Amino acid sequence: MSTHREKIERAIREALASSQEGLRYSELVRYVKEKHPEIKENTIHGALHNLREKIRRGDIKDIVIPERGLFRLVREEAPPKPVEEIREQDLYQPFAQYLTDELEECSKAVSLGGKVFEDKWGTPDVFGIYRFPDYEPIKLPVPEIVSAEIKLDPNQLVVAFGQACAYKLFSHKVYLVVPKGSEEIGRLESLCLRFGLGLILFEIEGKEPRFYIRTRAVKSEPDYMYLNEYLNKLTQRHPDIFKELFG
Repeated sequence: MSTHREKIERAIREALASSQEGLRYSELVRYVKEKHPEIKENTIHGALHNLREKIRRGDIKDIVIPERGLFRLVREEAPPKPVEEIREQDLYQPFAQYLTDELEECSKAVSLGGKVFEDKWGTPDVFGIYRFPDYEPIKLPVPEIVSAEIKLDPNQLVVAFGQACAYKLFSHKVYLVVPKGSEEIGRLESLCLRFGLGLILFEIEGKEPRFYIRTRAVKSEPDYMYLNEYLNKLTQRHPDIFKELFG
C-alpha cells in the first residue's frame, strides 16, 4: 500500500505533466488536496518541502525548480520555433502602446532603436514620457523619461540587462522586455529588483506579441546633464520624434 508521501509525489508529477510552464508551490498544494482530501495539509507541505530538498540535492532529476516557488517536469521538448518569424523591431511599437495603454507608465511613447543617440551606451528601443495631465492638483514641472530595452534572443539576457542599466543614466524609469519561458527569468527578476528595473515578459501568438508584467520599474532621478545631451541629439536628428513626445 502506498504511503501518503508516495501518493503526494505521484499527484505532483501528474499535475506537472499537464503544464508545460510548470506550477507554483501553492498550485501543487491545491491540486494534491483536491486529489487526496484524506491527507492532511501539513503532510502535503512536509512532502513538498522534502521533494524540494531532493531536487536541489540532485536526488530527483525529472523535476526542476527553474525559479523560486516554481516546479516543472523535465521532458523532451520540440525545438523552439525559430525567432526569425518576427524581427525585434516588430515589438517596438506594440510595446510602446502597452506602456501607454495598459501599464499607463507613459502619456506618450515611440519606437526608437537603431543608433539615434550614436554612442556606445546605446539607444533605447522604446522611449517615452509621462506628463501629468492638467487637471491633476500636483504636477511635476519635468516630464518623467521612460526607456525600454527589448531582446528577442533568450541567450542575450545578460547583454540586455547591462544595456537597460545604462539607460538609467538618462531615464527616470527603465523596462527590460524579454521572452517568456527562459530558465534564467528568476535570476533576472532578482537582478531587476535590486537595480530598480521593470521586467516584462512576452510571447508571440501568431505574429502578435502578448506582454506580461513581472515587476514595475522603480523611479529614480537621472543625471540631467546626460538627459539634456541625449534630448539634444534627438532634437537634431529626429525633430519629428521630439515634437511628438514633447509638443
